[in-house]
Amino acid sequence: MKVTVGRPVIGIGAALGLILFLAVPGSWGQEKKDSQESRTRGLEFQGTVRVSGAWALYPMMVKWGEEFRKTHPKVRVDISAGGAGKGIADALVGLVDIGMVSREITSEEIKRGAYPVSVVKDAVFPTMNRANPVLKAGFEEMGMKKQAFIDLWIKGSSMTWGQLAGASSKDKVRVYTRSDSCGAAETWAQYLGGKNQEDLRGIGVYGDPGLAEAVRKDISGMGYNNLGYAYDFKTGLPLDGLSIIPIDVNENGKIDSGEILRSKDQAIRAINSDSYPSPPARLLYLVTKEKYSGLTKVFVGWVLTEGQRYVEEIGYIKLTSSQVSEALKRVGK
Repeated sequence: MKVTVGRPVIGIGAALGLILFLAVPGSWGQEKKDSQESRTRGLEFQGTVRVSGAWALYPMMVKWGEEFRKTHPKVRVDISAGGAGKGIADALVGLVDIGMVSREITSEEIKRGAYPVSVVKDAVFPTMNRANPVLKAGFEEMGMKKQAFIDLWIKGSSMTWGQLAGASSKDKVRVYTRSDSCGAAETWAQYLGGKNQEDLRGIGVYGDPGLAEAVRKDISGMGYNNLGYAYDFKTGLPLDGLSIIPIDVNENGKIDSGEILRSKDQAIRAINSDSYPSPPARLLYLVTKEKYSGLTKVFVGWVLTEGQRYVEEIGYIKLTSSQVSEALKRVGK
């Protein structure tokens, strides 16, 4: 999937004009005292920022691209989703300027020049089909313990929904996972005992939307999705046909108030209060090859300042002020 925001306008003259503007005595020194927004509003940036990667960041990046264009109409932001693995691979070989990555960056990727900056927070949630009869038997009130997830996804144990819910159902749990290299699978595997994506059992499905659709069509299905794909953007409720499986984090045999995940607002509160564990809660990253520079630096600097005002609107979790400060230092702002 690909979204293009804006029109391509690239010119050496514009770049020279920008240099001359910055060289005017006092103009930049005065603006240093102002906000990030006022520092960039008067500059006529132009060019293209190419972005690819994690489905988890895709909706947020589309919004950022649209809003950035309103201030800088001569900048084009090309955005395509294809998984975190594709995003970081594309960035490291120069196919894109920025890779969207929804997992921790490996030491090997750092050695190859990956330069990550955290921009927002998200989480992965276990899902099931809303029509599953065990929901009427009170499954949402008891939730699932971590070990049950490990038995299904890591050990490949054959279990029935009745065994999970203490009900009479003899329908076997059908587990789904991601077939593409992605941060959601890697983060879910990390939660299940520090494992990796390749350790996850289940029927492989491509992409966040594909995994959600597979569970929606299978009454016995169980999967996992990022926040923006587990919950409906407009209603704030689980995606039509899905139910979010609450995790019994303290393993007391019931879902306490801080563990309820029936709406996106409840999920975000659980993440912010650390009632929902990390992982599967996690930071999301933008990654370049080596350090940020040029238009890419301007765009990501805007994402970390003005762009943060749109985070909650789209349903993500804003960085803390200290996290923003650290990220801006890494960008060179």
